[in-house]
Amino acid sequence: MATTTAKSEPVTAANLRDWPLMQNNIPREDLDALIEFLKQEDPILTQSKNVIAFEQEWSEWLGVKHSVFVNSGSSANQITMAALKEKFGAGEVIVPTLTWVSDIASVIQAGFDPVFVDINPRTLGMDITQVLAELNSSTRAVFITHVLGFNALDQTLIDECQKRNIPIIEDVCESHGATFQGKRLGSLGFASNFSFYYAHHMSTIEGGMVCTNDSDFYETLRMMRSHGMVRESKDDALKAKYKSDFPDLNPDFIFAFPAYNVRSTELNAVLGRAQLKRLDANNEKRMRNQNVFLDNLDPKKFYTNFDREGSVNYAFTLVLREANQALWDRIEAKLRERKIEFRRGLSGGGNQLRQPFLRREFDCAEDYPQVNHVHFFGAYIGNYPDLATDRIKALCELLNSI
Repeated sequence: MATTTAKSEPVTAANLRDWPLMQNNIPREDLDALIEFLKQEDPILTQSKNVIAFEQEWSEWLGVKHSVFVNSGSSANQITMAALKEKFGAGEVIVPTLTWVSDIASVIQAGFDPVFVDINPRTLGMDITQVLAELNSSTRAVFITHVLGFNALDQTLIDECQKRNIPIIEDVCESHGATFQGKRLGSLGFASNFSFYYAHHMSTIEGGMVCTNDSDFYETLRMMRSHGMVRESKDDALKAKYKSDFPDLNPDFIFAFPAYNVRSTELNAVLGRAQLKRLDANNEKRMRNQNVFLDNLDPKKFYTNFDREGSVNYAFTLVLREANQALWDRIEAKLRERKIEFRRGLSGGGNQLRQPFLRREFDCAEDYPQVNHVHFFGAYIGNYPDLATDRIKALCELLNSI
């Protein structure tokens, strides 16, 4: 853990330094749980009982029927889009311009056409008005990202998608435990994706989860996770049908889809089960930290009018109220000088349409002014449960003084 001053010296804007994006996210007690597991005689290390238990415990915590544990949040994106393509066929998927690369990449890899919309500055999620305008008979899904702990859902969007039978896919990789109307994000859409990367609310080092209430979709996801093998399904009737339809095949090796191997391990699941026990308590601390940060920033200089209802932020959102390159350059220089780690552009580095993999096909990055503002004049700074309030206030004082 980084320390910057002697214990007797109070933390101030003048002496604040050494602020990592994340620290102590896998504490000693989690490592001890892993060691105890490894002490078993001949423990099974690949996907087994702990993976099943973690999936069940996660489903109960989230409030969904089914969860599928995979080796990363990006893999969760990938098998979700692949399964969606099997269920609904080709077409368009509406995606945000501010998200992680794998959300858009998974849409393209599955053979969908991405349709981009700008962001709402208050939620950093998709501008719902623009999403509604893009819905049409070719829309196969709305792939919404809950950015940095903020809720991006809107009842109007939910109602319209239900009316048109268009599934909402929630990316909750950065927002474990955040809520909309009292329900946890990830339990409201047709399916949802989570990441347990080290820097997120809870971690399995690498890992991800796909969640859904649709039993048929769940069976497809289970097969997509493991080479498309039918034996991975829990549906006995489905397995019997494949066995009957393909009598020339070994029932243990029937591959329904050209799928992937994105299974995780017992080791990751042991960590996940240990971390889940503390998630709610840690989230309360993160919410407290977030409010201290936003309440102490200068609202004339920085944007603080985020929609905080139900939010659980794993990072502090620092966005200039107005475009000012000289001021932003000074902020970046001061943060680097004090070794305060940050990531410019907010989620995923900012406007994804500026990335090389999208510029080859789409020349429209300048059409989205809201995401371009946070791309050039926004960043996030680490928020973790053991942050002291005086350090957060000192950070705000430092930023306000620049």
